[in-house]
Amino acid sequence: MRTIKILKREILSRGYGLLERITFRRRRFDGKTQEVTRAVYDPGDAATILLYDTVRSRVLLVRQFRLPVYLATGRETTIEACAGKLEGLDAARRIVMEVEEETGFSLKDPKFLFNAFMSPGAYAERISFFVVRYSPADRRGPGGGIREDGEDIEILEPTLDEALAMIDRGEIIDAKTIILLHYAKLAGLMN
Repeated sequence: MRTIKILKREILSRGYGLLERITFRRRRFDGKTQEVTRAVYDPGDAATILLYDTVRSRVLLVRQFRLPVYLATGRETTIEACAGKLEGLDAARRIVMEVEEETGFSLKDPKFLFNAFMSPGAYAERISFFVVRYSPADRRGPGGGIREDGEDIEILEPTLDEALAMIDRGEIIDAKTIILLHYAKLAGLMN
């Protein structure tokens, strides 16, 4: 027997993503039913990747402006792992394209780790997480993002320990990046 029934869906906005108000009825764990209304934002699925260089003991991160972070905290930039929207493409293919756009590095065969919802209480975005080795020889272009899309990206190459210390100091506040850096440490990627 179905425990969830969608009663009403109302589109509030179509812009960078889809914002809907959804009313549903759900059977609670205690067996009683409850009607609830929630707003759900779906910006589309995405992928993120941590590039790591075991020879130089470096990880590749990007620094860029993020309006929501600026509005919430006043920070002018965030430090993140390379990431981007799938835009209808396979996650592995899209993240390779995103790496080249943002960093100028041309890579093959990223290793898929897992999919995760970053804030499932209100956001439908599912992110595919990857890692891949890189070296300076993989650089094919300038990177920096797509200027016409408003991107202005700076490349950083800290050691893994420096990047982890940046989390401790509050310099890295992006959840997907924190997850990937801790994965790298726990999985022993730099060993």
